[in-house]
Amino acid sequence: MDLGTVEAVVAPTSRATLWPLERTDAVLAGGTWLFSEPQPGVRRLVDLTALGWPPVTVDDGGIDLAATCTLAEMSALSTALPSTRPDWQAAPLFHQCCTALLASFKIWRTATVGGNVCLSFPAGAMISLLSALDGEVTVWRSDGADYRLPVTDFVTGSSANVLASGDVLRSAHVPAAALRARTAYRKLAPSALGRSGVVVIGRRDAAADGGRVHLSVTAATVRPYVFSFDRPPHAADVRAAHATIPADAWTDDPHGDPDWRRAMTLLLADEVCAELS
Repeated sequence: MDLGTVEAVVAPTSRATLWPLERTDAVLAGGTWLFSEPQPGVRRLVDLTALGWPPVTVDDGGIDLAATCTLAEMSALSTALPSTRPDWQAAPLFHQCCTALLASFKIWRTATVGGNVCLSFPAGAMISLLSALDGEVTVWRSDGADYRLPVTDFVTGSSANVLASGDVLRSAHVPAAALRARTAYRKLAPSALGRSGVVVIGRRDAAADGGRVHLSVTAATVRPYVFSFDRPPHAADVRAAHATIPADAWTDDPHGDPDWRRAMTLLLADEVCAELS
């Protein structure tokens, strides 16, 4: 879609030239959502791709994903990591979470990790990935400072997060300890071509990392929820954790009503725990 109100496009090549950002500016990475509907309040686009951030950085501490990393680049980790980091059992999750986002391969080559996280939609597939793997995001502030926090604290509600005016998401980090874990993934949508209505991911840490089990719930809720257990949880443990999700936290939209999401989340959580037990 043409953005008829845009008067200028700028492409800063360094952090020093990124600011100031005005209220009528829109930060552009992939732009797949930005160009999908009218943006009447936008007068200028600020293109982050000219900053030249490496999309994926892998080291012994884990993986850093630039905000401008595309879904296609991230999905490719599922096939690349087994040969270079065979102990990172969670590698399949990168591709699996991309499939939770209803999009063509063309979108995968353009849509970005940062855009998906910053939109903070309940069905944000990158939010599902990062929530399941203890992911943290780094944010640049206009005063030159940075801050880092778990994605579960970054997303605060449907289309809501902690970003302040002028803040820019720089990257996301997935720690090696989470990548060494065994994972189980479940997604449910109300129709074959529908947006994810429920995504439940389980992670069982390696014994050397404590052997804990973690359950993440996304899409079904307006913000991510993660529950941790010292041992593989019994059905009663899962139900007790599920009951702590507030009644107003269940997503209510055309892709599924809250009662359906609540029931299906519990069903998928039981399946995930059985797979990891």
